[in-house]
Amino acid sequence: MRVLFTHSYFLHLDPKQLNTHTPFPPLATLYAAAVLREKGHEVQLADLQFSTSALEISAAINNFQPDLFVIYDDGFNYLTKMCLTNMREAAFTMLTLAKTAGIPTVVSSSDATDHLEKYFAKGADFILIGEAEQTLLELTQHISQKKTDIDTIQGLVYKKEAVIVRNKTRVVIKDLDELPMPAWDLVNIDPYKQTWLKHHGYFSINFVTTRGCPYKCNWCAKPIYGNRYNSHSPLAIAQQIKNLQQQFGFTHIWFADDIFGLKPNWLKEFAQAIQQLQVKIRYKIQSRADLLLEDENITYLAQSGCDEVWMGAESGSQKILDAMDKGTTIEQIKEATLLLKKHKIKPCFFLQLGYSGEQMPDIKATLDLVKELQPHDIGISVSYPLPGTKFYESVKADLLTKQNWKDSDDLDMMFKGTYSSDFYKALQRFVHYYFRFIQSVALIRSIKLNRRSVLAPYYYVRREFLKAKLNRLEPDAKSLF
Repeated sequence: MRVLFTHSYFLHLDPKQLNTHTPFPPLATLYAAAVLREKGHEVQLADLQFSTSALEISAAINNFQPDLFVIYDDGFNYLTKMCLTNMREAAFTMLTLAKTAGIPTVVSSSDATDHLEKYFAKGADFILIGEAEQTLLELTQHISQKKTDIDTIQGLVYKKEAVIVRNKTRVVIKDLDELPMPAWDLVNIDPYKQTWLKHHGYFSINFVTTRGCPYKCNWCAKPIYGNRYNSHSPLAIAQQIKNLQQQFGFTHIWFADDIFGLKPNWLKEFAQAIQQLQVKIRYKIQSRADLLLEDENITYLAQSGCDEVWMGAESGSQKILDAMDKGTTIEQIKEATLLLKKHKIKPCFFLQLGYSGEQMPDIKATLDLVKELQPHDIGISVSYPLPGTKFYESVKADLLTKQNWKDSDDLDMMFKGTYSSDFYKALQRFVHYYFRFIQSVALIRSIKLNRRSVLAPYYYVRREFLKAKLNRLEPDAKSLF
C-alpha cells in the first residue's frame, strides 16, 4: 500500500506558538510511519507544520497518489491534546480533499476520539482509538488484501449503515523497544533546525522514553496512551540519541513524556548509558514534585544532562490541589524546587488558573508561591474541561456554548467558573508579568545583566496596567496585591 501520512498541527494557525519559535516534528506520526514501512508498505509524510493552509495537502496527494490517507496527530505533544478548533478545521479540509480524490481516509487524534461524529461527517472512513500503530497496521493490511472482517481489528471505529461501530479496545504495547526507530528520514529537518538556531542559538529536538501516565489528576485527558505506563529501555534511548545527534546535530532534547523516569533505577541506568556512549546533551523533562524528593534521583538527572524540570505545580493552594486529585502537597513543591536548584537544574512550574471553587485567596497563594520559590520559568493556563475527564463531568452542567479553544492562547472559560473569561485572561497575563518583574529584580540584585533584567521597567509597567484592569473587572482583586 502507498500510505500518505500528515497531521493537523499548523503553526500559522496558532500565533502564540508561532511566535515562540520552538517547533518540534510530529513524533507519534513518525513512529506510525516506521511501523508500516517495516512491514513493507510505501510511506510518505506531508509535514505541513510550517505551511499556511491545509489546502497545501493537495500537492502531496496529487504527487504521491496514495492508496490510503492518514491524519495521525502527535499524541506526545500537549498542543494536539488541547483539541484546538483551528486544527480541527484544518483536518476537515484535508479529509474533504482526500475524499474528493477518492482515497480512503483514517484519523488518529485526541480530537477525533472526542468528536467521532464530526470527523465521520467530514469524510473520515476510519478513526483509531488509543495507541494506534498496530491498529493502523492491521487496517492497512486488511484494505490491501481486500478483507472485509474489519470488526476484528481492535481499536478501530467506523460507520456501518450510518451507525458508528466501535470495536474492542486494543491493549497497549508493553515493550516499547519492539517498535522501530521513528522514521526521521521522512522529515525535512532544516526548517526546524534553522528556526531554533535563529531564535535561540541552539537546536532542540523531541524524544519520548515512555507512554502513558499512572496518575489520576482529574482534569487530565489521556485519550491516546491512557493510564498505563510503559517504557523504552535506558540504553535504547541513549543509543537513539547518539545516532540521531550524529545525523542532525542537535544539542538539546525535549523529552515529551508525561512523566520522565518513573520506573525504579531507570534514571540511574540512563545516566550510566549516556556516560558509557559518551553522549553530550542538555535536556528538559516533565515530572511531579513528589517524584523529585530523592536527592539521588536528581543527581542522576544532572549527570545525564538534565537542564530543566517542568513540574505540574498547578496551584499554591492545597485546597485546589486536593480538588484536582493531584496527589502532591505545597511542601513537596517547595522541597523539590530547592533540591533542583541545589543540583543546578532549573525548576519550572506549570500553573493552572480557574479550577472549580478557586477564590481570591487561592489565587493569592499561587502568587505567593511563585514569589517565594522564584522558579526559572512558568507556563500558565486556564482550566479546560476535556471529555473523558472527571473534571469535565463535574462541570458538565455548567458548560457554555463554546466547547474548545481555537488556538493555544484562547483561554476562554468553557464553563461558568468563579470569575469571567476576561478576568482570567487578564490574570494569566498579570501573573506572567508579575513573575518576570520579580525575576528581573533578582537578576539586577545579583548583578546579572541580561535581556530580562534590562526589561524590568517594561515588566513593571505591564504588571501595573494589568493590576488596574483586574481591579476594574473584580473588586475583590485588590486582595491579590
